[in-house]
Amino acid sequence: MTETNFSRRNFIRNTGLTLGGVLLTRDLFARDKGPVYGHNHVQYTLDNAWSKCSPQQYPVNDCHEMVQDKKGRIFLLTNETKNNVLIYNTRGQLLEAWGHAFPGAHGLTIHDENGTEYLYITDTVKHQVYKTTLKGEILMTIQAPLDSKLYAQAEKFVPTETTIGPNGAIFIADGYGEQYILHYNSKGELLNYFGGRGVGDEHLDNAHGILLDPRSKDGSLLVTDRTRNCFKRFSQEGKLLDIIHLPGACVCRPVVQGELLYAAVLRSPDMNKEGSGFVTILDKDNKVVSNIGGSEPVYIDGQLQPMYQADKIFVHPHDVCVDRDHNLYVAQWASGKVYPYKLKRVS
Repeated sequence: MTETNFSRRNFIRNTGLTLGGVLLTRDLFARDKGPVYGHNHVQYTLDNAWSKCSPQQYPVNDCHEMVQDKKGRIFLLTNETKNNVLIYNTRGQLLEAWGHAFPGAHGLTIHDENGTEYLYITDTVKHQVYKTTLKGEILMTIQAPLDSKLYAQAEKFVPTETTIGPNGAIFIADGYGEQYILHYNSKGELLNYFGGRGVGDEHLDNAHGILLDPRSKDGSLLVTDRTRNCFKRFSQEGKLLDIIHLPGACVCRPVVQGELLYAAVLRSPDMNKEGSGFVTILDKDNKVVSNIGGSEPVYIDGQLQPMYQADKIFVHPHDVCVDRDHNLYVAQWASGKVYPYKLKRVS
């Protein structure tokens, strides 16, 4: 062996050890971040201590829904009337809190109207929907539409969610009431309705969430049919266009960012117990690509197989907020009054 060959081999061997040390160190740092959850190319690490709030000063009850505004702030809605809305930065530091008037605070939607953002809050106890400023000033209240003859009494109207059209049209999902989707103009005047209770596919059972799907070219609505484990796509006039079956998943509202659809799964009915929730993520073709805390999605002959909780991360996840960096914030219902968890995207 020549001196040149010997030196080259030593260099490669020593460099390999050094690189191996770097790779080992990098792997150790990666492990320090904790386990990775999810499947395929959509995976996350978990931070269940994201919120820096004091429970004594800023308590929560059920953490129902979350949205992000143009400034990057995260708004959390809770039915704790000491502070119905908590406003965070993405690091979990509290910036502001307000709201004492929403004992049934449930649905939270943010909408940009000519450059100004507004919130829409549904209250399942007061049977009302509110449009507010980001500071909490109530600008409009929508009562039970008794004149429509759809409701015998105001208590039958139990709205769970809203979605707002580009022209200010308001679609309300009466998910805990008579199961109608109610279409209002921007002034809060009822224009149309569809859905309601019934056995056909055009009817709904626990119409918990609603969204004007930004991925669709036809301006169609995604509506939750939670008891039947699916999302249903409707035209704005109420024509049923498609059903996205999600066996094993009692899904809450649909949330879309980019080409992906995210949803909290309150529980899995196939597990026949409470506390069996997870988060599901669908691609642009509405195929499940990842479950956070849930089983790996499996399709056989094009049919999604029943999903279930695989990792005990969540108890009853109720909503998913997706920030600009594709990280997730998960609010939970009836889960020991825990603050939201953050899931940081790693792939």
